Amino acid sequence: MKRIIIFDTTLRDGEQSPGASLDSHSKIEIARQLERLGVDVIEAGFPIASKGDFDAVSKVARVVKSVSVCGLARSIKADIEACAKAVKSARRPRIHVFLATSKIHMQYKLKKAESEIVKLAEWAVGYARKFCDDVEFSPEDASRSDRDFLCRVVESVIKAGAKTVNIPDTVGYAIPVEFGSLIRDIKTRVPNIDKAIISVHCHNDLGLGVSNSLSAIENGAEQVECTINGIGERAGNASLEEIVMAIDTRKDIFDVTTSINKRELCKTSRLVSKLTGIVVQPNKAIVGQNAFSHEAGIHQDGVLKKRSTYEIIKPEDVGFGATKLVLGKHSGRHAFNDRLIKLGFELNEKELLKAFENFKALADKKKEIFDEDIFSIVEDGIVSIPETYRLEDLNIVSGNKITPKAAIGLKKGARILKGASSGDGPVDACYKAIDSITGLKSKLLDYSLKSITSGKDALGEVTVRIRSNKDEVSGRGTSTDIIEASAKAYVNAVNKLIYSRSRKTRPGSAKLKL
Repeated sequence: MKRIIIFDTTLRDGEQSPGASLDSHSKIEIARQLERLGVDVIEAGFPIASKGDFDAVSKVARVVKSVSVCGLARSIKADIEACAKAVKSARRPRIHVFLATSKIHMQYKLKKAESEIVKLAEWAVGYARKFCDDVEFSPEDASRSDRDFLCRVVESVIKAGAKTVNIPDTVGYAIPVEFGSLIRDIKTRVPNIDKAIISVHCHNDLGLGVSNSLSAIENGAEQVECTINGIGERAGNASLEEIVMAIDTRKDIFDVTTSINKRELCKTSRLVSKLTGIVVQPNKAIVGQNAFSHEAGIHQDGVLKKRSTYEIIKPEDVGFGATKLVLGKHSGRHAFNDRLIKLGFELNEKELLKAFENFKALADKKKEIFDEDIFSIVEDGIVSIPETYRLEDLNIVSGNKITPKAAIGLKKGARILKGASSGDGPVDACYKAIDSITGLKSKLLDYSLKSITSGKDALGEVTVRIRSNKDEVSGRGTSTDIIEASAKAYVNAVNKLIYSRSRKTRPGSAKLKL
C-alpha cells in the first residue's frame, strides 16, 4: 500500500485559532505527543512572527527526534533566514515557503503580475534550498487560481528545487469533485511532477475540509496537511483524526495507509483541547464525547447484540474507552437491563417490567438517567436487598502522626461480629476491618462523597463501587459523620454482592431475554 504522509500543522495553523496561543512549553508537550501519535511532519510555527514563536520552533526542532520539523516562511529573505535558523537543529528540517497565486490575491494583496509571481516563487525556493534540502512550496489560494497559471508555477518551483508542492484550499472554497479534479490536472499537466510530492491543505469554511482532502488522496495526493480536532483559522482545518480513520475504515475505497498510531488519537485530542482552551464539540467525529454514545432503544439493542450494527469504529481502537449507552426516554429494555446487571441487579421478568415502567416515567422528567436513579428505582418497591450485614458500631483512632485504626461491629442475624484493622486512612482502615469480618476480598473501584444538606451538621452521602472476582456493585450510605457514611456505603455494597450471587443460583431468577 502507498503510505500517505501526515503533515500536522496544529502548532502553526491550529495555533492561529483565535485565543489558542501556545507558549514554548505547551508546544513542546504537544510536539512530543504528536511524535508518539506517529505523524510524519510537524509544522511547529511561523518563526518570523515573533521571538516567542521563533524560540518555540527552535525548541521543538531540538526535542523531536523521529519526525520532520517544519517552519513556515513567506517568500521574503528575512522570513526564510529566520525559518532556516529555527529548524536547523532538527534531524530532518524542512522550510515551507508560500506565495499567493490567485488573481484576487495577486491584484489586491501582492499587487504583482503573473510573471513577477513566477520569478519570486522560483527565487524563494532556490534561496531556501541554500539552507535546507527539504523545501516545500505552497501557491496560496490555489483552489481559486487560474489552472494554467497554477501549473506553470508548480513546474517552476519544482525546477527550483521544491521537493513537496502543497495545493491549499486556503479559504475552503472548493468542493470535493472540483478539488479532486484540480489534483488530477496537476498530475497530468505538470511535466516534472514526478520529481515532487503533491500535498494538500484544506480549510473547513464550507465544512468540506476532510472531504476535499480525501478526494485529493483519491486523485493522487501523497501528503495531507491537517490539525488535531480540526482547529485553525476561521472554521478550522481538515481534521487529522477524521482523515486517518476514514482511510482506515474505508480500505475498500482508499488503497493507502498512514503511520498513525490510532490508539493515541483521543489522548492527543484531549491534550490539544486542554492546552489551547478550545473545547471539542460533543458530537465531533472520532473524539467527541458523544462519538460512541447511543440513546435510541433500537440502536442500543443493536449494539448490545452486535456492536457493528451501529458502530463502524471500535472506540478502543482510537483510545476512547468503551461504548456508552446513555439511558433516557428513547432507551429500550435491553439497554436498561444491561445497566441493571452491571450495577449488580439481575431481575426476573416481572421485576424487570415493573422497573422499566418506573424508569420510563422518570425518563420523561429527566434528560439522562444516572446510576443513582436506577438504584432508587430498583430499591424502592422493586427489589428489597436483604441486610446480611448491618453496621452496629464503629470506633476510629486517627491523627496526622499515628497510623489510623478502625474497630468495626457488624450485626448478622442475632450475632455481632467484630473486626479491626489499620490502614492508610480511617476509611481504608474501616474497609479492611469489614473485609476481615465478611471474608470477601473486594477492590474499591470508585469512592465519592457529596453533601445532601447544608450547614455544619450537613448530611453526607458516600457512594462506592467495588469489585469481587468478576462481580461489580455499588453501595450508598448517609450520615452526618463521613466515616460512618463511608462504612455504611461499603456494607451496602457487600450486601448487594451477596444478594446478587444468591439470585444467580436461585431458580427463575435468570435475566429476561429480549
